Amino acid sequence: MSPELAHGTNDHRLPRRAVLLGFLLLFAASVRADEKPYAPQALPGTVIVTAEQVVELVLSRPGLVIVDSRKKSEFAKGHIEGAVNLLNTSMRPEDLAAISPDKAAPIIFYCNGIRCMRSSDAIRKATDWGYRNIFWFRGGWKEWTDKRLPAITD
Repeated sequence: MSPELAHGTNDHRLPRRAVLLGFLLLFAASVRADEKPYAPQALPGTVIVTAEQVVELVLSRPGLVIVDSRKKSEFAKGHIEGAVNLLNTSMRPEDLAAISPDKAAPIIFYCNGIRCMRSSDAIRKATDWGYRNIFWFRGGWKEWTDKRLPAITD
């Protein structure tokens, strides 16, 4: 009998511990991947609106610009009628000026909802570029579809 076995070492437990540790690390990584940050509660110079208020603004303000800050594939699956797709990460001052040359004209920004940071990022850019009449549909596409409001698909 080998000296290790005679002394009753726990070598057989090492593989089990390694497997258990591996599962715990995988579980922790998957939980963290599902945790998206919340969009800010407010942004300076911005008025937060609900889905119903978006409808009111569309009906009461001709020329209102609606910016959907989501990816093109998300936009194609459904968006608010009249919305223009400008992905936040590639939005440039000239892109926004092309759809809203008047920096005092009302603009609504939205993305996927309160766990999406795209519209808040786009709003920060727009305010830095001098836009002053910004509405933020913070509830975004999730709120819109949860309330079964009309959607346009491409």
